[in-house]
Amino acid sequence: MEYELLGWPPDGPKLRLDHERFSYAGKFVMTNTGKAVARDERGTVVAAVAFNEDRTDEKTLWLRYVTVARDRRGDGIGPELVRHVRDRAAERGYDRLRIAVNNPFAYEALYRAGFGYTGETTGIAELILEYPTPADESSDDSSRRDRYRAGLEEFRDRDLSSEEVAFLESRVGRGPPERDRATSDRPRDG
Repeated sequence: MEYELLGWPPDGPKLRLDHERFSYAGKFVMTNTGKAVARDERGTVVAAVAFNEDRTDEKTLWLRYVTVARDRRGDGIGPELVRHVRDRAAERGYDRLRIAVNNPFAYEALYRAGFGYTGETTGIAELILEYPTPADESSDDSSRRDRYRAGLEEFRDRDLSSEEVAFLESRVGRGPPERDRATSDRPRDG
């Protein structure tokens, strides 16, 4: 798999994705967001992420849309692509990355990429995760486990697919997924 950052906001490239293979395909033609992709061995795009700077904090980068080709979901490509963007953003000087997720699969994938639930939601009930993890979560394993479980609980009262319900049931009593070995929570300022 090859991971490539195509451009930074506000001058990101247009990226045309097949709407039958990718969720949010129409969001990737906007040129005001940065973009990154994962390509398979044939050079075919199998995942993409769009991102932009926070309007009120120039040190925070928001991941706006992450999409993985329907036939490649569950292969770990999404978390790896997010880690790629996360690392390039840190090199570029961003102190924090945030993302709002609307389903338990994305929630779990972002935890794998080193993000943690902030305890906040957006106006449309998406859960906000950030990297580095929130200060209270990075302190010990029990705080991290409790915060992870609290986020999963947020999804339980929603109208979920049978796959999402089964996924949540499989996580009862468990802690967060293992983070990749390259993930290290950087010290937080102040």
